Amino acid sequence: MQKEETQKSDVALREEAVLAFWREHDIFNKSLEQDAPNGDYVFYDGPPFATGLPHYGHILAGTIKDAIPRFWTMNGYRVRRKWGWDCHGLPLENLIEKELGLATKRDIEEYGVKNFNEKARAAVMRYADDWEEIIPRMGRFADMENDYKTMDSTYTESVWWVFKSLFDKGLVYEGFKSMHLCPRCGTTLSNFEVNQGYKDIKDIAVTVKLPLLDEHGEPTDTSLLVWTTTPWTLPGNLAAAVHSEHAYTKVKVTTETGEELVILAKDRLTQLGTDAYEILAEMPGADLVGRSYQPPFPYLKEQEMEGKENAWKIYHADYVELGEEGTGAVHLAPAYGEEDMALAKEHDVPIFHHVDEGGHFKDFVTDFAGQLVKPKDDDEAEVTHLDADIMIVKALSANGTLFRKENITHSYPHCWRCDTPLLNYATTSWFVEVTKIKDKLVAENNKIAWVPEHVGTNRFGKWLDGARDWAVSRQRYWG
Repeated sequence: MQKEETQKSDVALREEAVLAFWREHDIFNKSLEQDAPNGDYVFYDGPPFATGLPHYGHILAGTIKDAIPRFWTMNGYRVRRKWGWDCHGLPLENLIEKELGLATKRDIEEYGVKNFNEKARAAVMRYADDWEEIIPRMGRFADMENDYKTMDSTYTESVWWVFKSLFDKGLVYEGFKSMHLCPRCGTTLSNFEVNQGYKDIKDIAVTVKLPLLDEHGEPTDTSLLVWTTTPWTLPGNLAAAVHSEHAYTKVKVTTETGEELVILAKDRLTQLGTDAYEILAEMPGADLVGRSYQPPFPYLKEQEMEGKENAWKIYHADYVELGEEGTGAVHLAPAYGEEDMALAKEHDVPIFHHVDEGGHFKDFVTDFAGQLVKPKDDDEAEVTHLDADIMIVKALSANGTLFRKENITHSYPHCWRCDTPLLNYATTSWFVEVTKIKDKLVAENNKIAWVPEHVGTNRFGKWLDGARDWAVSRQRYWG
């Protein structure tokens, strides 16, 4: 049977004819050679990675990028439309890691940073030929012969010039803050990168008993109930917080193990998980502020740290709310949360890590040393993101501080490239002080004629309103 030859559609034939006409008559370059009474309109194409093929997002954005230079060309400007390539970042590093069979940042160091970077440099332009074929088929005019690359020394020097200019204006500082860290990639991420990786996952929330101490430092028969969705932070507990103006109740509750005396917010009695309780007393949160308690784990008791005399006490926090979850009291591991860290600094509570930058419990956390606190799910290796939390829950149950556990579903940030759950992790970084110029940014944004208008006032405008200082440090090698 003879196979019929596939006929091209009229649309495909028209595309080929138009592209051939543009190519044969050098239309793009002629648009650059014609008179430009208004001078140059500078346009640099925001660079894509050359380590993958174009997708729908590139086509959509590329159409807009093509329309604007055409508009200015028709208004008497010369628009050169210089093409660019993004040659750095985690996408390329992840690609090389997979090809070399490297799983962690430490693997890169053992392989050799210089060797790794040479592999990355060689792979940068792998798909450039495919891009050069596809971009014209989108109907775009772009100068891909005189392109720029982010790994060019001229480009790198321009970035350093910008950074130096920011520094000279007093907009650069080194700070120690709680930021999102990818333990597998071994680097912090910007807020923009973090926002790309949120997804709903199932997790474990626990209500934990913190036995209150008397004036002699001895445990009483009453415990403060705190609630957390990150059980892995409990070995690093250094303080607790309530709201001084909220009403709290002391109740006698009957559990599977007997009767217990506990304190929680009056409006959160449902968190007891039972109706078998008796209210014994009511008090404002202010009566709890300043009380000392016994932490759920002893590991930090033996560690040397500044401000230790302020640890394991109850403090007031404005951010403690009476929502639909929790007990109206929270535990603080200040190295793993922005609000907790701010409160700790205010009261000179220690900020101390019990987890390393690779996401493992440190050696002094003897019962869990070396365990990843939030691993990536891996069915083949029989690993889940809940492994460490399950271990913590079992330990809490064994030492008598677990009051209740729940299964919850919530939105959690993951690395936008390797899909590893991120950790809120205090570390040192260089920052651009965006908050210092935020008012000016908002004012300039209001001068822009956005189309459609709501993009400028809502999406982009609200993003500017909430802008925070930009962490620019990356603890990587090629990226």
